[in-house]
Amino acid sequence: MEKVPMTVKGEQQLRLELERLLKLRPQISEAIAEARELGDLKENAEYHAAREEQGICEAQIRDIEYKLSVAQVIDVTKMENTGKIIFGSTVTLIDCDTEEEKTYQIVGDDEANIKSGRISVSSPIARGLIGKMEGDEVVISTPGGERDFEIDRVEYI
Repeated sequence: MEKVPMTVKGEQQLRLELERLLKLRPQISEAIAEARELGDLKENAEYHAAREEQGICEAQIRDIEYKLSVAQVIDVTKMENTGKIIFGSTVTLIDCDTEEEKTYQIVGDDEANIKSGRISVSSPIARGLIGKMEGDEVVISTPGGERDFEIDRVEYI
């Protein structure tokens, strides 16, 4: 089974969500039991809604447990910063055309959220950055075409 990279923060968020779902289980079971007491199950909307909620909850629990079982948690804060872009590092880029500064953290697929500056390790931008060094100039293919960036800072935070 191939390991999937994940940051420490990503693992913590998954564990918190798993905890929340596991606490929800008894409440859903209770709702099913209460709905059963209402009689005929064929036309009992509360029963069917509770059963559907139970199915969704169980699927989410299985999904999170699987992700945690294949996760390779990488803590960049414990590594020596060599200036090289690696999984988990935070990179500040300067657009060579506009002088605009952008900062991204390279994270696992499930952790990616472009609005908060976290990009997936498998995204075109991250693939173009991995292995490069602070001070390098890189050409990244974006949906709007190729862009030149200078790697201003590489942080292991």
